Amino acid sequence: MQVSLLLTLILTSGAVQDVEAVPETLRPFVTPPAQFANDFGDYRSVLEFNDGTGVQTPVDWRRRRQEILATWRGFIGVWPPLIEKPQVQYIEQQRRENLTRHKVLIEIAPGNQTVSGYLLVSDGRGPFPAVLVVYYDAETGAGLGKELRDFGYRLAKRGFVALSIGTPEFASLKPPYKPLCASIPGQPQLQPLSALAYVAANCHTAMANIPSVDPKRIGIVGHSYGGKWAMFASCLYEKFACAVWSDPGIVFDETRPNINYWEPWYLGYDPNQQRQPGLATDTNPRTGAYGRLVAEGHNLHELHALMAPRPFLVSGGEEDPPKRWQALNHAVAVNKLLGYSDRVIMTNRPTHDPNPESNEQIYAFFEHFLGRSGSVVKAHRADLLILSP
Repeated sequence: MQVSLLLTLILTSGAVQDVEAVPETLRPFVTPPAQFANDFGDYRSVLEFNDGTGVQTPVDWRRRRQEILATWRGFIGVWPPLIEKPQVQYIEQQRRENLTRHKVLIEIAPGNQTVSGYLLVSDGRGPFPAVLVVYYDAETGAGLGKELRDFGYRLAKRGFVALSIGTPEFASLKPPYKPLCASIPGQPQLQPLSALAYVAANCHTAMANIPSVDPKRIGIVGHSYGGKWAMFASCLYEKFACAVWSDPGIVFDETRPNINYWEPWYLGYDPNQQRQPGLATDTNPRTGAYGRLVAEGHNLHELHALMAPRPFLVSGGEEDPPKRWQALNHAVAVNKLLGYSDRVIMTNRPTHDPNPESNEQIYAFFEHFLGRSGSVVKAHRADLLILSP
């Protein structure tokens, strides 16, 4: 069967509905606008193995998922072993309204590399659902920076534990750019976005080890640069139960200067060639993993598919308009194959910056899929089949 026909059949065949439907505030955003229904754009099908054969069953998908992971690791690097028990150093604490804000130092990588952050814990008895907030700085997510990007603070007020972290020293947005740490011998050097995802994975472990946190109910959120970080982290590390990506640019798109995955602080890192910031041109060509990924026809929709059946929300703005459903339909098709619906959600706003309405949608998403304090999230029945290595 041709893969394009298979995709259409999967999308139109219907899927087993989740036990609890998404809330009314999100219900309009689980399906694409009519003009993008069953539209897969020019993106290579994720339901096709590298040898061209189609993915027909959930068992097939398990193998295909590992194939996608192996392909991307070949471009962006293989992580060092994760830290089993990352050290968390508590520096100081402050009371604010119904929560306590701890300034912390988190172990994130071999060689005692750390990142500073703020751990926000609401009053009450746990275990609580939790969310990792990633951004340029730790202060903003903790309510100490720009308004409407204080996701951690707002979620903590709603009964979540939140850890807000900023950019580690290794990932400076200014030259000289350098990877997280020495790569595994024989493997490609880690690209910065892969290294940031590795940092987030270790922060997930640090949060899971906190007694007041339910380790099965940890999500991740980020805006813009943080949205790219959150996307790579959640797609590459399956223990994140769900994710929100706020207008990061969820696909490669060289018509949009701010969807700049070609930059050396994202996927364009090359230890032997330092490109200048800005659009890729003949005189300032693509470099690093980004150049190779584009040359071989890959795009980020392949990573989106790794989320299935875990839910994710694209809080779209200027960089992620409704036409991004062409890419998201591929993740929807994977979920349908696995028997799930309403796991891919995209909201849209006219501007890049978050606004009160888009933020309320983010909080509604986390409240539904992670649950308020004391609630129980039903296990994904496909987890063992789909997510096990």
